[in-house]
Amino acid sequence: MLQKKICMIGAFATGKTSLISRFVHSIFSEKYHTTVGVKIDKKILDIEENKLNLILWDLYGEDEFQKIRMSYLRGCAGYLLVVDGTRRNTLEKAFDLQTRVEDAIGKVPFILVMNKWDITDEWEIEPAEIDDVIEKGWTVIKTSAKNGLGVEEIFQTLAKKILDC
Repeated sequence: MLQKKICMIGAFATGKTSLISRFVHSIFSEKYHTTVGVKIDKKILDIEENKLNLILWDLYGEDEFQKIRMSYLRGCAGYLLVVDGTRRNTLEKAFDLQTRVEDAIGKVPFILVMNKWDITDEWEIEPAEIDDVIEKGWTVIKTSAKNGLGVEEIFQTLAKKILDC
């Protein structure tokens, strides 16, 4: 069985932990719990006749006081760059993080995850901004950890990208 390390990266409170909880345990909690350091989960996927053991590294969210340690990314086969659509600054943070990650570990597959799609009426990010990112060649998937929309898809899509490398 293949084993691949996947990192969840983004600003604080974008829903990284909630996405993993929905994917691994099929649960969602309204309570916010700050991730301290790294939380690691595992899930096995069947992808194109391969069993793939995903080791999911949920990294603490970056904010003005705390920067993500790039050493946590060592050995990472791919990552999910998570944005909270209700906070435009999380998209700007994602662009910065993507550049820093690429500088640290090189080009590896990633997906820009536009989370909190269940509350689009509160979104600060315009559809045109998402279109601009797609035009750059990035894979963008809209998700909701709360109702499960797109959650399985982000992990399946990233796993396929990793296997195709």
